[in-house]
Amino acid sequence: LTFQGGAAWRKRLMDDLGDQGDVSALIGRRSDAELSALMTNLGGHDLPTVIEAFESIDHDRPVCFLCYTVKGFGLPLAGHKDNHAGLMTAAQVETLRSTMRIRPGQEWEPFEGLDTAPARLRAFLDNVPFRREGTRRFTAPALPVPDIAPPPNPSLSTQAGFGLILQDLAKGDSALASRIVTTSPDVTVSTNLGPWVNRRGLFAERELIDVFKRERIPSTFNWEFSPKGQHLELGIAEMNLFLMLSALGLSHSLFGARLLPVGTLYDPFICRGLDALSYACYQDARFLLVATPSGVTLAPEGGAHQSISTPLIGMAQDGLAAFEPAFVDELAVLMAFAFDYMQKDGDSAPDEHNWLRDETGGSVYLRLSTRNLEQPKRVLSAETRRDIVDGAYWLRPPGPNCEVVVAVQGAVTPEAIAAVGLIAEDRRDVGLLAVTSADRLNAGWTAAGRARERGHMRALSHVERLLAPLPRHCGIVTVIDGHPATLGWLGAVHGHRVRALGVEHFGQTGTLDDLYRHYGIDAAGIAAAAQAIAPGRPLRHLRAS
Repeated sequence: LTFQGGAAWRKRLMDDLGDQGDVSALIGRRSDAELSALMTNLGGHDLPTVIEAFESIDHDRPVCFLCYTVKGFGLPLAGHKDNHAGLMTAAQVETLRSTMRIRPGQEWEPFEGLDTAPARLRAFLDNVPFRREGTRRFTAPALPVPDIAPPPNPSLSTQAGFGLILQDLAKGDSALASRIVTTSPDVTVSTNLGPWVNRRGLFAERELIDVFKRERIPSTFNWEFSPKGQHLELGIAEMNLFLMLSALGLSHSLFGARLLPVGTLYDPFICRGLDALSYACYQDARFLLVATPSGVTLAPEGGAHQSISTPLIGMAQDGLAAFEPAFVDELAVLMAFAFDYMQKDGDSAPDEHNWLRDETGGSVYLRLSTRNLEQPKRVLSAETRRDIVDGAYWLRPPGPNCEVVVAVQGAVTPEAIAAVGLIAEDRRDVGLLAVTSADRLNAGWTAAGRARERGHMRALSHVERLLAPLPRHCGIVTVIDGHPATLGWLGAVHGHRVRALGVEHFGQTGTLDDLYRHYGIDAAGIAAAAQAIAPGRPLRHLRAS
């Protein structure tokens, strides 16, 4: 009826109502155009009614207004079921322009077609409250990032390392620690936020005692609520997590006070909140997203808690720098980078060292694991620390006659190390590339390519420099506990053959060894891929097995 107009409204009303005296007279007094306007003037289009409803609220409690509207209100497409992507004809646009009293060429004049004098309207707008208060976009000074040292534990998972690093920050009195706000959708304890919460407390508008403590029920966690708390506990709703991170991560821009939000969740459940995550990045919210556990490495819990596609999400999502460290000293470097990167607000000119827009800043995604790994006994040089941030470094540099390189990201690094030892018995100068961020490597590579196309002929990305020494006959085996496409592009950098290993199908329940063997990402699977991509005499380990 809305689409058909006043005549259709009149017929339907008269057919349904019959002769109703005053009602029929009310309908009869109106032209078709007037009747159509009356019947489609729903509450959401009735500005005086909307204003009256707004002004009737005399408290500060949340209120929901249901404002019924017609999509395409006032247009000839209004009320048609196909109007979502509908376009008006030139004649219809001309009719609309004439109806709105907008002169040709004046379509962008803010007060065109209105009866009130422009000067009066401008004066009114200049004096509405949000204009009188000045700018609505604020800034906040960056907080210095204290030294972040890796825990000394000889064997540790990156998830546990994350918890210990946060605990050390919680013990201190740095300005940065005072502005960290953590939040989690019901997985606070199982993502190792517990020690942080014990020291920094949970936020509430008023103080609340820990019920378990009051009832003398044993617990390793002390959950005291107060206005000073620095953790927000959410229910199982990842969409709410990303909405919260978005809001907290815009505090410097909205209120001129910087917060450093840190959110944790199980890695596969990033997919539950992708819409809110994407819009958070689109709004340039700043946060640290810690997703753990991840991959089929969470072997006993089966496919529901094992993630495959998330490394690709990390690569594709604009405004989000994605990392997957294998060792805790790498994690410490990356967390220090993250807290600094979250506060950057410079121009978008790329750094010619890696061709990444690091001065622009953004949010950071850490894909971590519960797998305990033996930690390397080493002191990271400044160059290695930078390489970790840029996305990769040589754990075992290739020799001049390298036949095979294994590039590994994340928790399957021990399998790659073992495989390289096996491969090196029968292949020359084997290299092992530790990838900390496929996202950063890929972004730098594509950016450097664009720069060369625009005349910067000497532009080289980090990954191009890393792989430049490899002979053309060298093969690359990539391995990740995630989708193999995450690293499968590495061969395109300099034209090397690649065999990409990873997980492509829903996970299984089993032991870690069983699952790695099933998906071909164990040491034997990596060695078999190396033999296939670098032909030569059969690897003796594979012959023996």
